[in-house]
Amino acid sequence: MIEVSSDRILIIDDEEGIRKSLTAIFKDENFSVDTASTGEEGISRIKRERYSLILLDIWLPGMDGVETLEEIKKIDPDIEVVVISGHGNVETAVKTTKLGAFDFIEKPLDLEKTMIITRNALKQRRLKREVRFFRESEDEKFIMVGESEAMNELRQKIERAAPSEGRIILFGENGTGKELVARLIHKLSERSSKPFVAVNCAAIPDELIESELFGHKKGAFTGAAEDKVGKFEQADGGTLFLDEIGDMSLKTQAKVLRVLEEEAIQPVGDLRTIPVDVRVITATNKNIEKMISEGNFRQDLYFRLNVLPLYIPPLRFRKEDIPLLINYYQKYFSKRYGEDSKNFKPSAMEILSAYDWPGNVRELRNIIERIYIMHSAKEVDENVVRNLFKMSAEPEGGFFNHSTLKAAMENFEKKFIINMLNSNNYNIGETAGALGIERTSLYRKMKKYNINGDTNE
Repeated sequence: MIEVSSDRILIIDDEEGIRKSLTAIFKDENFSVDTASTGEEGISRIKRERYSLILLDIWLPGMDGVETLEEIKKIDPDIEVVVISGHGNVETAVKTTKLGAFDFIEKPLDLEKTMIITRNALKQRRLKREVRFFRESEDEKFIMVGESEAMNELRQKIERAAPSEGRIILFGENGTGKELVARLIHKLSERSSKPFVAVNCAAIPDELIESELFGHKKGAFTGAAEDKVGKFEQADGGTLFLDEIGDMSLKTQAKVLRVLEEEAIQPVGDLRTIPVDVRVITATNKNIEKMISEGNFRQDLYFRLNVLPLYIPPLRFRKEDIPLLINYYQKYFSKRYGEDSKNFKPSAMEILSAYDWPGNVRELRNIIERIYIMHSAKEVDENVVRNLFKMSAEPEGGFFNHSTLKAAMENFEKKFIINMLNSNNYNIGETAGALGIERTSLYRKMKKYNINGDTNE
């Protein structure tokens, strides 16, 4: 089965021979291609369809190439345009680059050069989209979506707690957004210009967590080939977020308590103590008071950490926020994948709003992303949603819907990797080891399957 590129190309040229030759070479490279013989016809197509690249002749009957280019950029500034220029028209072609054209090609066409310019133009478009996406994502990183009473109450507490220096402990189930809240507190604090450093205590082996938190000297233990700066020192002046503190060993708890009391760290294998000024925010999904009674968590450390407790409500307790979250993630993934927003029919929204979401906001996010990846139609009805939930509940389900063995194997591989990442709290090193592959191979597969998520090194 030949895979067709998601990049769609439109050729606007009044010469039939050029349209045919360009169409042939692009189709040989598995691009989807449309053609138009006039500027007016090309503009009409652009208004109806989404294109990544336009090859545009300068000399056209009626609306010429310059006018057509100006109109294209008004409709969609992100479309890359490569101008086709006849002999003696180079000066005109150069002028079009000032209007936003990516490059120009002289006639008679050199097909190899045309393909190189085409690939460069498409690469440029992807880079521009990625830069814009990540800039916008940075701004959106601290948005708490929801207008329920529980979320409004949480916002008020965050606004009061953030400017203080009090240590904060966040309670909540997995997937409720505890790190998001921690980052928001940091952004609203006096320390916002300093580092925010996050550590997932559950993802680091017990024998390495001291080195991770406090650093080490070269030769301190087998494998310590060079000095390492710990997370406390990295966060100096800023905020250190310790997630899943309930998974921290009693030995490590004692050392963290000492750091909080003395405001200084001692790297492993080092005789020096290094002063650190860090605001510590912690989070857990466990019942710490029960762990204290069972002897699994230090009461004195808990009292040190639990100055300002905040509770993050699960999604099932604020179902009125579900449509707002769906709308938010729709916009997010529309930009991420360069697609139009989808229309969720009332029947689909009813199912999504009634579901209890045991995985909370993270699960909802994954479902919306899955819809954008797996469902090409613009409308999402109840059947689409039910099938997606069935796929989530039954990992083997859906494989027989694929037309080729390769597609089914890739579907299974993607799900298996996601499952292993979740099992290892998105720690890349541990997940790669569990899968029996190199870290670089895991990164490539994550990129191939559009697997996103906060990763721990």
